Amino acid sequence: MLNSLRWMNDQRSPGEGVFWRVTMRTVEWNYDNHHLRMIDQRLLPGEFRLVEYAHYTQVAGAIRDMVVRGAPAIGATAAFGLALAAFDSPAKDAATLRNDLERAAEVLQAARPTAVNLSWALQRILTLSAGSPGSAEELRAAVLQEAQRIADEDVAINKRMASHGTQFIQDGDTIIHHCNTGALATVDWGTALGVIRMAHEQGKRVHVLVDETRPRLQGARLTAWELEQYRIPYEIISDNAAGFFLRSGQVQKVFFGGDRMAANGDVANKIGTYMLALAAWDNSVPAYTVVPTSTVDLSLQHGGLIPIEERDPQEVLALEVNGYPIAPEGAHARNPAFDVTPSRLLTAIITENGVVYPPYETNLPKVVKGF
Repeated sequence: MLNSLRWMNDQRSPGEGVFWRVTMRTVEWNYDNHHLRMIDQRLLPGEFRLVEYAHYTQVAGAIRDMVVRGAPAIGATAAFGLALAAFDSPAKDAATLRNDLERAAEVLQAARPTAVNLSWALQRILTLSAGSPGSAEELRAAVLQEAQRIADEDVAINKRMASHGTQFIQDGDTIIHHCNTGALATVDWGTALGVIRMAHEQGKRVHVLVDETRPRLQGARLTAWELEQYRIPYEIISDNAAGFFLRSGQVQKVFFGGDRMAANGDVANKIGTYMLALAAWDNSVPAYTVVPTSTVDLSLQHGGLIPIEERDPQEVLALEVNGYPIAPEGAHARNPAFDVTPSRLLTAIITENGVVYPPYETNLPKVVKGF
């Protein structure tokens, strides 16, 4: 059975208040009513709320509106979305149900174009569906079972990545981390933040400088919230302060995740990653990206072929300072959600199958395929 929601009331020292630790999966199937349950990440850190969805179109909306975000979490969510489509379909035979699943997959695929885990998970379910004999009811059960397997595998994969990555963190390191790559970005545990978390649990003293990650502030809102749960020391910095800390010698490592990686190791990640990697490279600070092999798209030769999602400009313009808008009325904005970091700026790529070093064009496909 999946982990249930548990609250642990851990009293801090006097005056510090109550420390609430949440232990649950970011996204999980509710077997009582065949609904999909997830954390509404738009409300954190101010409010912890669980939401449930009964229809795949609602799930597509949740992905698009960033109720759930992070490539691995989106992949598992999409897989469960197809499970919802299977149970909602009135199909009496498997062939009709397969057609319904394909239509649902098109809706889910359109929700966010950059994260390859979304299309990877959908294709995995559709491939199973195409080769699954038997009745419609047997196919429904098989789709849910495969979606659950994708979610369970994600947790195991994250922990394997963390075990490979902790070798690069030394006791006393200060690390800059961009966006959110923890348990909230995955089904559980995390990718880049999962490496930091495991190093902390091994007893290494680490300190994290958390990029705010504008415009949606996933670093300030979500990564900082997770670090509070793990009791890992951190400080929030503005995105444009990273270069200062790197140049002044106050940072030993840079860690971030990835939403899609090309065959040559170029990686699309949250906007601002490219500038961070450039600053790290210029100051000879190692930069590591932590990605599951499902995030690697070997069909794309280089990062210039990765589609980049442009989101609503209001995410930029709606920011306020002292209760006033930051931009004049009628202002226009551009809001790319991701940028591409060239592989030449990466010290290494950490996957569940091991660590990949240059030349990435040769070594990355081998690791992805498990050679």
